[in-house]
Amino acid sequence: MTSFGESHGPVIGVVIDGVPAGWSLDLDLVQAQLDRRRPGQSAFTTARNEEDRVQCWSGCLDGICTGAPLTLTIRNKDARSEDYQELSQTLRPSHADFTTMARYGVRDPRGGGRSSARETAARVMAGAVAVQILAKAGIHCYAWVHSVGQVSMDAEAYALQDSIPYTQEQIESSPLRCPLPDIASAMENEINTARVRGDSVGGTVVGWCQGLPAGLGDPVYDKLDADLAKAMISINAAKFFELGSGWAASSGHASHYNDPILAADTSEWTHIKTATNHAGGVLGGMSTGTPLWFRVGFKPPSTISIDQNSVDHRGQPLVLKARGRHDPCVVPRAVPVVEAMLALVVLDHWLGFPSAKIQRLLP
Repeated sequence: MTSFGESHGPVIGVVIDGVPAGWSLDLDLVQAQLDRRRPGQSAFTTARNEEDRVQCWSGCLDGICTGAPLTLTIRNKDARSEDYQELSQTLRPSHADFTTMARYGVRDPRGGGRSSARETAARVMAGAVAVQILAKAGIHCYAWVHSVGQVSMDAEAYALQDSIPYTQEQIESSPLRCPLPDIASAMENEINTARVRGDSVGGTVVGWCQGLPAGLGDPVYDKLDADLAKAMISINAAKFFELGSGWAASSGHASHYNDPILAADTSEWTHIKTATNHAGGVLGGMSTGTPLWFRVGFKPPSTISIDQNSVDHRGQPLVLKARGRHDPCVVPRAVPVVEAMLALVVLDHWLGFPSAKIQRLLP
């Protein structure tokens, strides 16, 4: 996929190359995923109000993909570039202003330009296409909010599940996309407390893939988990990627974090059953056939209403007073983005599977 457009330009779009000819495309499903990501959807997101209506420009005829590059766009309608006029000569703390200037010598200050989270809409459109192809093979991608600030679900519980522990309805029942009502309520309080102070808060998102066959990936340079890590860290504000029980296992013992094997289908080498899944569904860079799960950590949004010390383009000190519309916490809207990037990585590896195996996996 190649995304294009800026936060305050006329459109955000994506070109998706390599979509197999003959696959059907449901733009309503693409729109449904965009609706989950769009701004202005709840009190916990930015007040920017965009419809994000998807349009298809190439690569699809009468709902069938032609094999040509698929081009999808949405329009920017509620951009307020004047909010950023005073920031055009200011380096905002913890934004990409300085690094963009160091790389290119020029930047688009309106909402961050290409560095804006608005770019993730392109990923969601592409991911929504990948999701539809994977569903035909019985592969499904999910994500939900695991933590906000100091409020967190139990990560150890994921390693004990051999199927997704929550329904899509449970995940979507809260505007924060946390499937446990009591924890979701505590997360809302965490965000509201930060917002009242003019501050923001970070959090984590769990990604989960169900139905993967064993053997997707590569043992060295194109490892499934390495590609996932790159994809997730490429998302705006993402700061860490953890496969399975990775962080806890790094300070633990193999006697606890090894996954005992209970059974295996060795006739086709397609499935393994283990007592636990601390590995997160990947061993040696290749899928095990058990659920794939990981966590992505997102930093607190850098634009806050609290005064911050900074400098202008001449290096002169100043006090930054924020303006504009911003999320107090990005993780609720990051959920469909994580799902999208997960689907794109999995589809890339699935399409690279031996063709005979792909045919056996199709219904």
